[in-house]
Amino acid sequence: MARLSGLQREVLGLYRRALRAARRKPEETREHFKTFARREFRQHASMDKKDFSAVEFLLRKGHRQLEIYESPGVRDVNIT
Repeated sequence: MARLSGLQREVLGLYRRALRAARRKPEETREHFKTFARREFRQHASMDKKDFSAVEFLLRKGHRQLEIYESPGVRDVNIT
């Protein structure tokens, strides 16, 4: 397997953290969180990996979103 760049490792880490956070949600809404995380990452999977500013922007946005979704008060996420 090829070595991952620092940004690639960071993206993968954010994805793993999102899936782990979904495990801490109520069982009846857990799949909503997993589906939301997968959809968000797949939506941007085809972006140019050399567009560092866009990747860094999306990482910052993802970290902010995840902090909100990790809070115990958030019990469900709307997926459409």
